[in-house]
Amino acid sequence: MTDPLFRDDAYLSICEATVEAVNDRGGIVLDRTIFYATGGGQPGDTGSLERADGSRIAIGATVYGADKSEIVHVPANQDTLPEPGEKVVCHIDWDRRHRLMRMHTAMHLLSAVLPYPVTGGSVGEDVSRLDFDIPDSGLDKEEITAKVNELIARDEPVTTEWITDAELEANPGLVKTMSVKPPMGSGKVRLVRIGAETDLQPCGGTHVKATGEIGPIEVAKIEKKGRQNRRVRIKLTD
Repeated sequence: MTDPLFRDDAYLSICEATVEAVNDRGGIVLDRTIFYATGGGQPGDTGSLERADGSRIAIGATVYGADKSEIVHVPANQDTLPEPGEKVVCHIDWDRRHRLMRMHTAMHLLSAVLPYPVTGGSVGEDVSRLDFDIPDSGLDKEEITAKVNELIARDEPVTTEWITDAELEANPGLVKTMSVKPPMGSGKVRLVRIGAETDLQPCGGTHVKATGEIGPIEVAKIEKKGRQNRRVRIKLTD
């Protein structure tokens, strides 16, 4: 199993690790990592693995293994691969990760402003989107922008907590997404809480420590994607 250090501290940008294996496709599995693996609409981290001689293996993507107990670091090229047992230093592309963290937390605020079932979503560095099951259109970009920015300006804390699978099953209203269900089966589910009452939902992604760190956002576009489906795109303005 890969110890996902990002789950406890999303602000780690460097760590030491040991190569556990290199799979048949050249993917590198470490005993521990700060690289977030693609999931929940958030793309995996990019960066590099520094070897003992100072050379670096560029990592172009990070994904989960078949059973999600392993995190696979996908090299940008297959020229030089490490050996099992080799010590490396992980470096993530911090600027990219931090933008994704700001965006992901902003998406949670968007779902708080628009309390409708979420049918899909994607977190991006420049533009992110959520799709909502809304029977009536008439959404106003400026109004939504103002409400999300008001929540950002409150600078409320963003924290995590854990509940059991049974507790989540007893509180189905915590799950906002219709298309993607939170991972269950391990006995516990991670929740992300914003403020005391602003938002609470299952999420395995990386987030900022407080909403003020997001900075101002803007609703870039609202699209009709079906009779009841509305796609809301937001972007960071700095």
